Amino acid sequence: MTSTDLAAPASLAGRGRLSAGALLDRWRVPLSIGVLAVLPFVLPSQALAVNVLIYGLFTVGFNLLFGYTGLLSFGHAAFFGAGAYLTGMAIAYFGLGWFPAMLVGILGASLLAAVIGTLSIRTRGIYFCMVTLALAQLVYYIALQASGWTGGENGLRGFTVAKAELVGGFSVNLLNPLAKYYFIMFFAALALWFVSRVLNSPFGAAIEAVRENETRARACGFDVERTKLLSFILSGALCGLAGTLSALHLSIVPLDALGVHTSSIVVMMTMLGGAGSFFGPFVGALVFLLIEDVASLWTSHWQLIVGVVFILFVLFLPKGIWGSLIELARREGRGAR
Repeated sequence: MTSTDLAAPASLAGRGRLSAGALLDRWRVPLSIGVLAVLPFVLPSQALAVNVLIYGLFTVGFNLLFGYTGLLSFGHAAFFGAGAYLTGMAIAYFGLGWFPAMLVGILGASLLAAVIGTLSIRTRGIYFCMVTLALAQLVYYIALQASGWTGGENGLRGFTVAKAELVGGFSVNLLNPLAKYYFIMFFAALALWFVSRVLNSPFGAAIEAVRENETRARACGFDVERTKLLSFILSGALCGLAGTLSALHLSIVPLDALGVHTSSIVVMMTMLGGAGSFFGPFVGALVFLLIEDVASLWTSHWQLIVGVVFILFVLFLPKGIWGSLIELARREGRGAR
């Protein structure tokens, strides 16, 4: 699957008419934003829609590393949690406004990604997975012990952003669920535009070359280590952005934001939606959170149901929901030529 992954590669269906796949690819960013814009009106609750946005953005960051660069990390909760904690601490302890606090969270997550990436990209395969997991657990332990700053097991509390002041005297009431949704969606839209630009750039071709064949990419003159590290940092920054938005949304930062569970669910969301697909992260987040929301009403062991669904997807639908639709669009495009 390539960077033009929201749909199949462009092809002509008939005379001068683009296939559905090519149209989806060309307009993938505005179409994705359009779908997200109507989400609060079709889901059972606006709170669920906000969670889909936040975790979908988290999965977008992870997908950049896993789906496009081919590096499976088991420690991305470190960047999500770091963004959330730093944003919350900047507001609670230093009295910063919401936007400077977000910048602190994103910058902190990016710096942490640079450190962990520098240490982990020296390894490959399962060793890379284990190194990222170990380093993320180190971050978790530091947060647990620094209870004077992070709240320890109780998490970080004591900060609330009720209103986001904007340029020109405008403000957004973050206590209004719908207003909060579109506030968060604005940042998700910027992230989607940014990722699309990255994937369409020479760097996007470089990370896909590394994913497909690292040895051949190196032989072609790519600086593989530098490419991996930059992809790791960009991925961490996007996950940090998701963490900052989570902190503003919840007004608390639980310690679990740095935990193994958070790292594992982003892997599941990516696989459910389709690794290496543009809109797949949001589809995966939606499916996972819907299953959690519905199954938790039936049983306290809802994780078992999620696990069974995940196993079935891995065995019978390895490209995920959106990835499989992409493949179907690709085949129809080829058949129309």
